[in-house]
Amino acid sequence: MRGMNDTTLAITGEARRLFLEYLDKIERSAGALSAEQIWWRPNAACNSVGNLLLHLAGNLSQWVLAGLGGRPYERHRPEEFAAAGGQDGAALLARLRGVVEACCGVVQALTPEDLQRTLVIQGTTGSGFAALLHTVEHMSYHTGQIVHITKELLGEQGGIEFYPHLK
Repeated sequence: MRGMNDTTLAITGEARRLFLEYLDKIERSAGALSAEQIWWRPNAACNSVGNLLLHLAGNLSQWVLAGLGGRPYERHRPEEFAAAGGQDGAALLARLRGVVEACCGVVQALTPEDLQRTLVIQGTTGSGFAALLHTVEHMSYHTGQIVHITKELLGEQGGIEFYPHLK
């Protein structure tokens, strides 16, 4: 790989690992919800799991696939939050999985130069490294929300447990 070094490999490897870990937690949580539960909101100020799945696919596509990877993408961010139904959980999860897998491919190919170059994404100027760090943190944040909503809806009978070996 052109221009790779141990630091770049460590950063990109950990980003890919985290993307896949968060995706697994999202799939295990949201995958347990009914179609009605996917779109449930406690009130109008909150997002449903469905909104968060659309939002993650949009954010990752804009920041990683387009921003870091140079792929064309036209985002419609307000629609991610305005949706109140439509696709079922399986379709939303399949879309997110496809985006995350494509992101892992982009991230794997990043070079030190890619991480150092200046990008403007969603009106924010920063390095490629900053964009990558943002997306990892952003996915982590929304993964926690999805897990919380799922546990709130399903309770203990949902069986959502990621670290049973630590009990």
